[in-house]
Amino acid sequence: MNSLIKLELTRALRNRKFLFFSVIYPSVLFLIIAGNADSTTKVPGTGLTLPTYMMVSMASFGALTAVLMGNSERIAKEREGGWVRQLRLTALPGRGYVLAKTASAAVVSLPSIVIVFVVAAAVKDVTLDAWQWLALTGAIWAGSLVFAALGVAIGYLASGDAVRPITMITYFGLSMLGGLWMPTTTFPGWLQDIAKWLPTHAYAALGQAIEQSRAPHVQDLAVLVVSLALFAGGAAWLYRKDTLKA
Repeated sequence: MNSLIKLELTRALRNRKFLFFSVIYPSVLFLIIAGNADSTTKVPGTGLTLPTYMMVSMASFGALTAVLMGNSERIAKEREGGWVRQLRLTALPGRGYVLAKTASAAVVSLPSIVIVFVVAAAVKDVTLDAWQWLALTGAIWAGSLVFAALGVAIGYLASGDAVRPITMITYFGLSMLGGLWMPTTTFPGWLQDIAKWLPTHAYAALGQAIEQSRAPHVQDLAVLVVSLALFAGGAAWLYRKDTLKA
């Protein structure tokens, strides 16, 4: 299993196109959205300035990109190409394949988080206590496991041709409706009510709670826990179903 993890890490780090969209793209979006914002204007209902608010949103977006896009399309194509079937003939347990995919995506997601933080601090003078920087990094990185599980589930659900449109619709839908590209306080009331139940909204809310030096809302934690259980359970069921077909 260790050899497969090393192989997956090497493949992920050699994919320059994927690295750009998962590592560099979120920082570019942060500069576009928060570049002209001053350091005093607050996002309504949050008490946070726009650069501080969007820093967490874009770090979360970068981690989401790495684990969701990184897992779904690769798994679907490897299933279609017969690579997964070949691995089943080895001593590698099924969970080892999933773990290798998750580990490689997690390694790529960490730089995307850190680079957004560095850009926000250097360009927009975002300042936090040392414990907040560490807690933000840990919370966003750990929270990305929810979407890593979703990526695995989509990879086993869709065929090689269908996986990209399904992933993109899921990816952009969760990002926009969850408030990663713009504060949900700018949404109509009915859309805000929907956003509160999306895992991406709860995901970013964890980081915002740390920035505000308060405990996260119970609803946000519950949404993330339930989402992880559903996505991981779905991925496990789809994996077993795919194994029976082979």
